[in-house]
Amino acid sequence: MGSIPHWRTRRHAFGALAAAGVVLAATACSTPEAGGGDGGEGASDGPFTIGVSNGFIGSEWREQMLSVLEDAFAEYQDEGVVDELVVESADVDVNGQIQQIRNLIRSDVDAIIVNPNSPTALDEVFAEAADQGIQIVAIDQAVESEHVTNVVIDQSEWASISAEWLAEEVGEGGEIIAVNGIDGHPANEDRWSGAQQVFEEAGVEVVANDFAEWDQSQGQTVTRDLLSSNPGVDGIFVQDGMALGAMQALQAEGLEDEVAITGEARVGYMKEWDRLRQDNEDFSSIGVPNPPSVSVSALHVVVRMLQGQEFRSDALDGNTLYLPMPETVTDDTFDERFAEVQDEPDAYALDHSITPEEADSYFE
Repeated sequence: MGSIPHWRTRRHAFGALAAAGVVLAATACSTPEAGGGDGGEGASDGPFTIGVSNGFIGSEWREQMLSVLEDAFAEYQDEGVVDELVVESADVDVNGQIQQIRNLIRSDVDAIIVNPNSPTALDEVFAEAADQGIQIVAIDQAVESEHVTNVVIDQSEWASISAEWLAEEVGEGGEIIAVNGIDGHPANEDRWSGAQQVFEEAGVEVVANDFAEWDQSQGQTVTRDLLSSNPGVDGIFVQDGMALGAMQALQAEGLEDEVAITGEARVGYMKEWDRLRQDNEDFSSIGVPNPPSVSVSALHVVVRMLQGQEFRSDALDGNTLYLPMPETVTDDTFDERFAEVQDEPDAYALDHSITPEEADSYFE
């Protein structure tokens, strides 16, 4: 993709917000002035109205995603670049998300940031939005529509990092169980595809796989049931949002020092990781951040699109702008990374976004 901006860790305060449960204080955006693009096709002086379609509200990660976006939006608003953030956020199926996007079209937004429930089922409504001159950016998971620019990390690569660690822990011939997210959800499918490829190449057998909907409580229940029906496994592959629950199920069986488990870069899990490290110096885990502030990165990008800036020829892979993969939390880096966030609430996910200046580097 050419010269890719480096990834910067950004520390946020984590407080209470009645609607979302959590809020993060944004760092200064150092925003461009309204109409500060290169005058390309579709350029506008603004201020711009931005819509958000979020079709799943069942996780703290989504709450953090919206909170950081609201804070970053306020910075742009202070600069006069944007005027209103219209948020459609509810637990809906594909048809419900189609209605969300149509609501945003009727609200006369200039751009839509969407966390999609399907890679293809929203294509028709994306075309409707594009026909109205609306810029569309998908986050968290990629979609196929030619009318959408994906601003995402590579979810397959994300899962592969944890899977490679687990494969090394259990060795060739090892048997593992897997606790995945939502069956059929695009991010889940991409993640599991990447993890499966690693396990197949490493000669690791997945003896059972179930879904816990990125929920810690369900993660604990599903892990307990899988352990009961598959005694003697060597490891557990579990996605973020469920790793602490899975660990609690493992501890209930007294297996935390015998069964390897992938972790998560969230404060609750990291607190338990820290405790287990102190009890057993050989305890090992891993946490690959999945940054909620992908929403902030997308905001930086879509503002520049609205201002008429053109992507560099090497910035996109098809219709996708792949963000740099965040730094993995390992046993070697744990102390430093945990010290940065240990005072945050348990639900806090280690978070990063590209800066406005780094967003500029994707454009001509």
